[in-house]
Formats: sequence, C-alpha cells, structure tokens
Amino acid sequence: MKHRIVVLGAGYAGCAAAGLLARRLSPADTEITVVNAEPDFVQRLRLHQLAAGREIAAPRLTEVFAGTPVRLRVARVTAVDPERRTVAVADTDGGAELGYDTLFYALGSRGADHGVPGVAEHAFDVAARPSALRLRERLDGLGRGGAVLVVGDGLTGIETATEIAEARPGLSVTLIARGELGARLSAGARDHLRRACDRLGVAVVEHTVVESVEAERVLCADGTVLASDATVWTAGFTVGPLAAAGGLEVTEEGRVVVDGSMRSVSHPDIYAVGDSAHAVGDNGHPLPMSCASAGYTALRATAAVLGELTGRKAAHTKLEYLGNHISLGRLDGIIQMVDAEGRAKPKYMGGRKAARIKAGILRMSLWANSHPTFGLPRRKHRLAAEPQRTAEKAVA
Repeated sequence: MKHRIVVLGAGYAGCAAAGLLARRLSPADTEITVVNAEPDFVQRLRLHQLAAGREIAAPRLTEVFAGTPVRLRVARVTAVDPERRTVAVADTDGGAELGYDTLFYALGSRGADHGVPGVAEHAFDVAARPSALRLRERLDGLGRGGAVLVVGDGLTGIETATEIAEARPGLSVTLIARGELGARLSAGARDHLRRACDRLGVAVVEHTVVESVEAERVLCADGTVLASDATVWTAGFTVGPLAAAGGLEVTEEGRVVVDGSMRSVSHPDIYAVGDSAHAVGDNGHPLPMSCASAGYTALRATAAVLGELTGRKAAHTKLEYLGNHISLGRLDGIIQMVDAEGRAKPKYMGGRKAARIKAGILRMSLWANSHPTFGLPRRKHRLAAEPQRTAEKAVA
C-alpha cells in the first residue's frame, strides 16, 4: 500500500515541500496530495503591490504540478483529526475526508487584529489575495487627495505605505508606527527609510497606538483622531485555529510546536512548516514568520521525512535568519543583514541596487515555486523496507 503524504497549503512552504518530496520519492511507493483553498499560487510577498495597482503573476496550481506525481485538491481545510489521521475538506462539490500517513501542515498565517474594535469590519489588509484585491478596488474608487492610513510599521506596513504612495501619488498616505519608525533597522537604514518616506510623501506618525477603527476614521490611545478613506491594517499576523482544535500542541498564538525536524512534538505523523510552525532557529530564538523561514523549515522537514521513509541519512539544513529585504516602491529598497542574535548589523544597502536585489529574490522565488519539482530528476528513492519512525533517526 502506498504511503500517503498530504500537504495542507500551497504557499511558499507547501509548494517547496511537495516538490522536494515528489523529486525524491518513487510514485510507485508514495502518493502526494496538495490541498489549497485557491487554484493559484499566491505571491504573498507581492500582495502589497497587487493592492497598489500592480499586476503580479499568479500561476495556476494545475500547471505548477502538471507532469508530476503530485495530486492537487482545490478545497478549504475545515478540520484535522490526528487520532484518525484524516483531514476534512470542503469544496464546491461538498465535503470530504482525506486520509494520510504523513501530514505537512503549511496553512500559513493571516492578519491579526489583536482584538482592536472595528478592524474586522472597517480595515483592509494585504495578508491574502482576496483582501488585497478588495483594497485595490477601494483605492481605485478614491479621488485625488483621498486619505489612506497604514497601521503598523513592520516590514509589511512599510512596504505597503511606500508602494501605495509611489503607485498612486494623488492619495495622501500616512504610516502609523507604534514605536520609532524602523526601530529594528540600523541607524543608517532608519535614516534611509525616513528619506524615502519624505520623498514619496508618506507622513509618519510615531509612538501611537490605535484603539479602534471606524468607517472613516481611526481613534488613537492619546486621543488623536485621524480621518481615513481606507485604513490598511498591517499590525502583525496570526494563524488559524485548526491545529489547536485538532489537539496538536500549539503556542498561545496557535503555531504548531515542533522539534528540530519540524515534527509536531505531540503528534509525530505531522510536520509543520512555514508560518504555521513554532520553530526554534540555530540561535535559540523562534524563527520569524517570513518567506525565508518557510524555505528553511520546508527543507528541514522534507529531509527528515525522506530519511525516515528511505532509510537514507537526512541532509542537514541550517535554521537561520540572515536579514530583511525591504522594498520602498519600485526604485528604492533596503537590504538589512542581522547578526546571530537577530540584531541589525551596522551596515546596510539602500537605493536602486537594493531594489534590484529584492526584485531578483522575488523572481527567483516565483520561478522556484512555479517549478517545484525542477523537472523531476532521474533518481527516485524507494521506501525502506522498515522505515524508522523516530525523530532521532529522521534528523542527521
């Protein structure tokens, strides 16, 4: 009987995991199914560009996995039952259950409203393609001088505010920062960011906490009231409740707690990768939610599964976070490297060269996820006669 591998989510982590497994495992022994709610591969790193009015590629997943052993199921995951080793899904034909022997949990993250009143009802976000398109439609309807407030000064907020300001110069864009703008960047990078905001006409309001969001204004903790025709909420991300509801051990925010092989510490048949996983990096700190973390965790998990199923020594992948690449519109950017503790190094790269590097990273990421099996290499590993099912055997 074939070993059934089900991958939940076809984002950066899910696509990478499915492709790597398909490249290395024999279809005579394994069955790989990918479940994704949307029929397209979504370039989440570029959703702020989509919202601002840019056109970005969205390859059809049927084409991405065409010619590979990977089966695609376009459906929404509604439940995970680790005890029965099943996943419940819903699509246009109704509901169904999928059985698995190994599960890859790669459902990613979504915008976090942190319980702030009015965010769900009145704010927009760029955490998913449908919501980015709703923001785009709203921006299309604003006349010259329309006020756009971007709440949150993390990387998503910075990129969203500068992208909208550059793509739609007729709008008034304000970025609301809880602390100092670019606090996690080096001093030079912070200065560069401020100059970019000034050049693009982005007003920055620092040390401000938003208490509630209304249809046409934002109320701040210090009593400030800011008018808004479109409020964009970028103040963090969270994960869905499915893992916790299924009984997996999770963090307070719902991320699956995993060991060094990305295996759930409570359910060894489940691996969590990408934003869904609470993975501790080589520096002893949890990896941040990011595309880079998605790649590293997918490599570590697939190596563990391949080692377990084929009896071969698993390849070792470092779990590290090297830095941030930040776009400031199409013609400017910042590359900020970090040290082993995740602190910004003094030097940074800014300007057009940084923008070109960021664009190159995005192109490379799109190509890799559009060709997840890289042509299916000639060698296919057969399953070991008696695969070892321990974390110690799965990780080199």
